[in-house]
Amino acid sequence: MAERSTAAVDVADNSGDEPLTAKAGQSTADGVAQNPERDTDSDEAQGSGTPADPGRKASPPELHSGHKLARRYRLEECVTRLDGFSSWRAVDEKLRRAVGVHILPSDHARTRAVLAAARSAALLGDPRFVQVLDAVEEDDLVYVVHEWLPDATELTALLAAGPLEPHDAYQMVSQIASAMAAAHREGLAHLRLNPNAVLRTSTGQWRIRGLAVNAALRGISSDTPQRTDTEAIGALLYAALTQRWPYESDAYGLAGLPKDVGLIAPDQVRAGVHRGLSELAMRALVNDGATASRHESACTTPEELVKAIGEMPRIRPPEPAFTAPPEYQRTTYQQGTYGRPTPPGVTQPIQAPPPPLQSRTGKALKWAVSALLIAALGLGSWQLADALMNQGDKSDSNNTQTTDDGDKSSPSPTPAAAIKIQNAQEYIAEGEAQHPNDVGKTYDGSTSTYWRTNTFLKGPELAPYKPGVGIVYDLGSAKELATGTVSLRYSGDHTTIALYAADSLSPGPVSSLTKIGSVTTTGDTATVKVTKKVKSQYVLVWMTAVPNSGPDSAAYAQAGYKQAITEVKFTG
Repeated sequence: MAERSTAAVDVADNSGDEPLTAKAGQSTADGVAQNPERDTDSDEAQGSGTPADPGRKASPPELHSGHKLARRYRLEECVTRLDGFSSWRAVDEKLRRAVGVHILPSDHARTRAVLAAARSAALLGDPRFVQVLDAVEEDDLVYVVHEWLPDATELTALLAAGPLEPHDAYQMVSQIASAMAAAHREGLAHLRLNPNAVLRTSTGQWRIRGLAVNAALRGISSDTPQRTDTEAIGALLYAALTQRWPYESDAYGLAGLPKDVGLIAPDQVRAGVHRGLSELAMRALVNDGATASRHESACTTPEELVKAIGEMPRIRPPEPAFTAPPEYQRTTYQQGTYGRPTPPGVTQPIQAPPPPLQSRTGKALKWAVSALLIAALGLGSWQLADALMNQGDKSDSNNTQTTDDGDKSSPSPTPAAAIKIQNAQEYIAEGEAQHPNDVGKTYDGSTSTYWRTNTFLKGPELAPYKPGVGIVYDLGSAKELATGTVSLRYSGDHTTIALYAADSLSPGPVSSLTKIGSVTTTGDTATVKVTKKVKSQYVLVWMTAVPNSGPDSAAYAQAGYKQAITEVKFTG
């Protein structure tokens, strides 16, 4: 179920068309049943987005489990077959990893739009989005390949268990709004942003799938894309706070609002809702005709929503619950009857000690022991006298020398304390991401797991082809670092690593950050000593040079310039 929940099935959630809903429940050509819970998002439920004229509908190609595309992508399970296209869980046999694949016939009415959307989304390269890996037109088929996240959970599944905690809801809306603002700056819109399209990874990072592609597959368009996506983010926050869908229609397993009541604030739907988040949801949903809560201005773009989030007081994670240790229980021990109570009025008899050794053997043993003790005392006295004489000689020689070491009785410096890493995210300054799903392996306590870079043809310096690669670490609160130790998978000439103090998990350009230390090494460990003392909650480990190494079959990496981080530790 974990894998199915992260498949590319949300492209078919948004129909609201009864015949398509019926089709979703039928079996596919390869006998795999369709996902029965989809097609819950009608235009009324979503509140935005206008389906384009689908035009002529082509018949879906007859595919089956085991079919290979480009002699590389082996189809495993059909998760959606709808409206002329199908979505599959597949295996990339070249890189030995799971992927998702959307497939259309080449003469489908939306083929050109899907290819254009996929290629535009692939160029964005933002790790906050599920990445498009390939978009190909081959023979009579067009297919789009994207990441498959088996360790991620849909927001739909999270809300089925109940509303999110305030800190989780704050992190979700903050990360989703920032990601969509970045996408709109590049001219990309989602238009089908719903609980099925939002995922939370095992490291706590929120990611969005289907950017531009889902809308193209369903033929969705909008004259006001920024407003559409902003209202969708407001609906996600509303659902996260109340476990209710902010429209009258039920959708995504959530009950809608009561009829003829209108859009009421989340803190009026459910007790205990965070007031600031409730206002934020209303400011985003005002686009649908609601009145902004407490006279706040509406947010009509993701950028405005990001600004509004930044003006809020930060919501801290809940303190861990303290479990009191069990009370101390005194135990008693009774001579000869351990564990058995003595009857009242009965005195426990005291056993007499055994008689001393009186036999001939016993007397010989006593004399032998006495002789050994006398010999030990004599030897110890001689060694003690010799040690005292040596100490006197050393003290005399030391008195004739002068030293400038200062007071020898001063206490030794306090050892540096380890700083626990709370979260991490790959930092992309330019170009494509490396392996954003593996950043959690750099602080999991195991040197057998790792995050690695791609393989480069030239090096060791990554510039000018790429300014560098790195990971931003969240230390939980502002701390002053002393050292950063980075364990590496490959040694050789050479690896250059620098530490920067950052302001968030998604900071601005490296040039705007404060550099606090750097090191160059040819070994498999880089210890960066902090030369500029600053307090920061976020630290960027920035790599600008990587060594040349041979092929690594375990990491599926070719020969070339590359590096992998197995473990990162900070001390303060």
